[in-house]
Amino acid sequence: MRIIWDKYRNIAFTKGIIMSINVNEKKAIINDSNIEIKSVYTSADVVKNNVEELPGEFPYTRGIQKDMYRGKFWTMRQYAGFSTAQESNQRYHYLLKQGVSGLSIAFDLPTQIGYDCNHPLAHGEVGKVGVSICHLQDMATLFKGIQLENISTSMTINSTAYILLAFYVALAKKQQADLTKLTGTIQNDILKEYIARGTYIYPPKPSLKIITDIFEWCKHEVPKWNTISISGYHIREAGSTAVQEVAFTLSNGKQYVQAALDKGLDINSFGKRLSFFFNAHNNLFEEIAKFRVARKIWAQIMKSFGATDPKAMMLRFHTQTGGSTLTAQQPYNNIVRTTIQSLAATLGGTQSLHTNSYDEALGLPTELAAQVALKTQQIVAYESGITQTVDPLAGSYYLENLCAEMEALIWQKIKHVDDMGGSLVAVENNYFQNEIAETAFKYQQSIESKNKIIVGVNDFIVPENETIPILKVNTAIQTEQIALLNQIKSERNALTAKTALENLDRDCKENKNIMPAVLYAVENMCTLGEIADVLRNIYGEYKSV
Repeated sequence: MRIIWDKYRNIAFTKGIIMSINVNEKKAIINDSNIEIKSVYTSADVVKNNVEELPGEFPYTRGIQKDMYRGKFWTMRQYAGFSTAQESNQRYHYLLKQGVSGLSIAFDLPTQIGYDCNHPLAHGEVGKVGVSICHLQDMATLFKGIQLENISTSMTINSTAYILLAFYVALAKKQQADLTKLTGTIQNDILKEYIARGTYIYPPKPSLKIITDIFEWCKHEVPKWNTISISGYHIREAGSTAVQEVAFTLSNGKQYVQAALDKGLDINSFGKRLSFFFNAHNNLFEEIAKFRVARKIWAQIMKSFGATDPKAMMLRFHTQTGGSTLTAQQPYNNIVRTTIQSLAATLGGTQSLHTNSYDEALGLPTELAAQVALKTQQIVAYESGITQTVDPLAGSYYLENLCAEMEALIWQKIKHVDDMGGSLVAVENNYFQNEIAETAFKYQQSIESKNKIIVGVNDFIVPENETIPILKVNTAIQTEQIALLNQIKSERNALTAKTALENLDRDCKENKNIMPAVLYAVENMCTLGEIADVLRNIYGEYKSV
């Protein structure tokens, strides 16, 4: 039987008989946020507002600057850090020569959870997923030949963010930099660690106190520094939907704002230094809508808290392409994935962007893979044309409808967290953790059932014979790091270091702002582990339920 399809009328002709075939009679298409997608959208699907939203104006749906990328491109960062400070420094100089406009530092797990390289729990982990930093000399080596006053630095660090910030400021002082000109960000978002990532040390309440100490101290010492990057990235990596990512992140943001207000800080002051960190996944329109809606909702949240300064209501965010979307199978496909994700982030109005390397599902990025990742951003910026006008997809029937649908769902989840008593209570009750676990389970089921196709993983599989070069960290670096640590301890003024730690202990117990004592400690060569242990002995360690 020969069938000829008429694509315009959905009719098949066979042996002179006309058969009506309803090719569109399929299951409903549902995106990852559980929103049903129609086949066609018209003006009837768009809710019309009396007020025309414009870029640079409240509620900033269309972007926080009037001219966006016509005035200046987003900051092109490449997240990097591995092995020793010396090796990472070489990678940073390479990236700067390739055209990155900001550095983004990855720290190893011992550094993230407050252990020096000689701690038993650090064994086998030193320098593996980031650079090992134990003392001020490590930080000086990390930035050798790089003037901190002239670059913007982002540091992905949370439970020990107060120590790494002190290292950075102490080094800037040694470089005789103008501290008022230092720009950058510490992630410093501890709530998402309890929710999704796990690199916490202290219980939530004292951790919030440390964060607000940083807010207060930076206002006077490093006023241009972004004191927190409230992160949805790791929430998404743990398996959340786009709606959950924004709702849980903004709920955490509300908790930080309330903690700062309770400390007596001015929302119009600290609000300007809040920043966010989001993920970018493969569903182009869902991700663009997510970014637009996040800006709108945060502006309304800050206004409800009493913010009046426009800059205190603006949601400024960094984006990283989705690490969990990368596949070890057919790894060159990941270049295409990160390109789509880069388009989502930039069409959504990001302020800075990191593109993952195609080999990150296999190991740390090689120089070639990191170069391709950066070139992806540069091609999007200089060749795609999307930077020529502000918010180019605004007015799309589909996008505007999707924004409205996502906004309603996000507000619904934020209200649910509010009704529970806020993010702190939700964390303690495992609400976020359970929601994400359920979502991740359903997502994995959809892959295994092939309801969701991942090219090269559950469909379109081809034989793979090509060997991808993998960057491996030399296991001998732990011995080298320990030797340097021992040397630092033997050469420092032991009495001054002891006094500095005692001062920190006192200030912590007296509920003072700990940052001046932390800075004094690092300047006198106290180590990251020693400083973290002072607070461990006072606050204890958090144990997840």
